[in-house]
Amino acid sequence: MRKCIDSLLTGGEDVEIIIVDDGSTKDRTAEIADEYAAEFPTIVKAVHKENGGHGSAVNAGIDNASGLYFKVVDSDDWVKQDAYLQVLELLQEMAGGNSVLDMLVSNYVYEKEGEKRKKVIQYRHILPQGKLFTWEDCHHFTKGHYILMHSVIFRTKLLKECGIRLPEHTFYVDNIYVFEPLPHVKNMYYLDVNFYRYYIGREDQSVNEEVMISRIDQQIRVNKLMIDYLVERKQELVKNKRLYQYMRNYLEIITTVSSVLLIRSGTEENLQKKKELWNYLKEKDRKLFTWMRSGIMGGAMNLPGRGGRKISLEGYRICQKIFKFN
Repeated sequence: MRKCIDSLLTGGEDVEIIIVDDGSTKDRTAEIADEYAAEFPTIVKAVHKENGGHGSAVNAGIDNASGLYFKVVDSDDWVKQDAYLQVLELLQEMAGGNSVLDMLVSNYVYEKEGEKRKKVIQYRHILPQGKLFTWEDCHHFTKGHYILMHSVIFRTKLLKECGIRLPEHTFYVDNIYVFEPLPHVKNMYYLDVNFYRYYIGREDQSVNEEVMISRIDQQIRVNKLMIDYLVERKQELVKNKRLYQYMRNYLEIITTVSSVLLIRSGTEENLQKKKELWNYLKEKDRKLFTWMRSGIMGGAMNLPGRGGRKISLEGYRICQKIFKFN
């Protein structure tokens, strides 16, 4: 956590750092937060609250944010200083411009334990560079290239006005965070710098495969909330073809993740949950269900019998590539 905060302090007075102590009792989070707030009173704000999970902590951050732009940085992660300064310079420039910047996208790096070669997720062939752009200017997002929490900075007022509230006591809500605000995003900018360093590799980390399977009901909850949102907004979203395609494809990969984990658990109970999840999608939007089911990934997730499930696990390789399960 200190490594995370120290990396952000290099932004100086241009940055407001909100440390959310989400009811931590087994470590020194509260003490460390107050220590930084006392040492840097014009930069750091410590927020103490009852435990509500990751989504609740993000909600608290948004509620307490007074800056023009908002970035979530998890306590395990950090930012690269030279890229950080470039991000801040761009945001300052955009803040005084004629057009409003709603979302800034930059690269992130998987700092995976035990891997010498760091995987960089960049968007050079998908997003225009050096200018503001809209969804219509974006190229096709390939499998494995999505805008995740690590790569995005939103305009604070946009997050507040769109009314996003992440569910409490639920993991994997970062998928909702980079999903629900998108219809409100008009102007974007892509800065091709390796800004965010995403640490991954702890055995108890939320993206550890065994941990994800143990929390599969939370993954399913997030998945269903995303289905609900896309279906409810579909009539409006289809008017923006590129945006709708992106959100539909992102929902597809999340549903694939849910399905793969349910299959890998190997229990009849979870296989039934997979069936129920797909039936939920079918009842909500039969056309969307048919499109997803007829695709390569959706089709693979629903092949019958043990042989079908074995083939389905090939989809795991795609999911692992995107989310770096460990």
